[in-house]
Amino acid sequence: MKLYLALPIRARLTLLYVAVLGLSFIAFFWVSDIGFRQSIEITVNDASQANLETVQRLLAATAGQGDQVTSRELEDLANLWASGALLEVANPEGKWLYRSPRFHHASPPLPDATASGIRYFTTNLDALQYRVAMERVPVGERVFAIRAAVPTEPFDQALDRFRVLEKEILPLLVALASLLGYWLSGKSLAPVNRIIQTAEQIGVQSLSRRLEVPEPRDELRRLTETLNAMLGRIEASFQKITQFTADASHDLRTPVAVMRTTAEIVLRRSRTEEDYREALRRILQTSVETSGLIENLLTLARADAGAAGLELHELDLNPHLRRAQEHGTVLAADKALSFTLRTPEDPVWVRADAIAIDRLLLILVDNAVKYTPAGGHCEIALTQLRNEAHIAVADTGVGIPEDELESIFERFRRADRARSRETPGAGLGLAIARWIAQTHGGAISAESVVGRGSVFRVRLPAAERV
Repeated sequence: MKLYLALPIRARLTLLYVAVLGLSFIAFFWVSDIGFRQSIEITVNDASQANLETVQRLLAATAGQGDQVTSRELEDLANLWASGALLEVANPEGKWLYRSPRFHHASPPLPDATASGIRYFTTNLDALQYRVAMERVPVGERVFAIRAAVPTEPFDQALDRFRVLEKEILPLLVALASLLGYWLSGKSLAPVNRIIQTAEQIGVQSLSRRLEVPEPRDELRRLTETLNAMLGRIEASFQKITQFTADASHDLRTPVAVMRTTAEIVLRRSRTEEDYREALRRILQTSVETSGLIENLLTLARADAGAAGLELHELDLNPHLRRAQEHGTVLAADKALSFTLRTPEDPVWVRADAIAIDRLLLILVDNAVKYTPAGGHCEIALTQLRNEAHIAVADTGVGIPEDELESIFERFRRADRARSRETPGAGLGLAIARWIAQTHGGAISAESVVGRGSVFRVRLPAAERV
């Protein structure tokens, strides 16, 4: 079995084809042999019975003319049978009215006096094989014993020739079948070989190539279409990784360059203590922002790798939204923004990770404050509709163009880069927020009107309280 499994698919298909076809040929010849023998037996039995009926009609026609007349008629009848058929007839007294010469060399038994109907048996008469039919036939008040024999030699020779033909043609058929099977398996696997050859040529620089789709709508076509779809997903993922790496490199290079440049400028000559402190403050601030960026990158990397496990527990969203509102109020103090909270009186239970929910709310609140001009308003609202908890974070900020509402949840994507150039951030917050919402079985979406503000909506499955 191990040797068989080690063979190429083409060889295995050929062996299976030859084995199945060989067994089919053997079964066919075996059934044909049985059918041939049965056909021979039926034919000779019918011939023997026909001869018995002919003798019976002759006996009926000559019964009143005496045994001598009957004997002559039987001899004339036997001479007319040129096929080699034999006959012998005995009268009720056991005297032979006629016996073919070959019957003189053998004495097959007479029919049993109590037996009825025709009985058949095979015997050798003068070194030749015959099929004998015997019967006791009543003619008037007398009962005659009749035996009619038909030679089986011609049939036996035909059967022998058929068996010799079987032995000669079976190996030839199997050999031809193996060649045909090898050719057919090669034709069948040709599209697979083309798929393999094309797949071997697809690399990092040619992910846009696709496999040739066969014309027949069969399994190979489905396989090719599935592989092409997989290549499309791989290409899209590779492009995202490439873009992610490029954007991450860009966003990390800038703060590193700021810290290095600040340090180089300060060290060029002696400065006052205040100058050194100011330089260190700038380096510290940049370091904090860079640490946040790196933490976000690690969060997304762990999420992609499936390693960012969350501890889900039943929790009430109300206190989490109050903490988010308190954080937003602190952030909005410098811009004189009003920050309100609307929550129901009853608890709104969800099954979630508390830290992840706090981070999601913080991202949305931070965005709302960041893009809302001084004197604006921000609001957090919580409602429960049927089996879902709905969180809405609204602001009266600059808004987001409609054609960018979907892309803002992608990594390193920020709406209207010209307007957001002065706001810090790398464009990873909303990507993390979407991942948190989806990991909890929910979703996040955005609605916005440029110049009037935006609303971010989060839907989470509500927990069933027992």
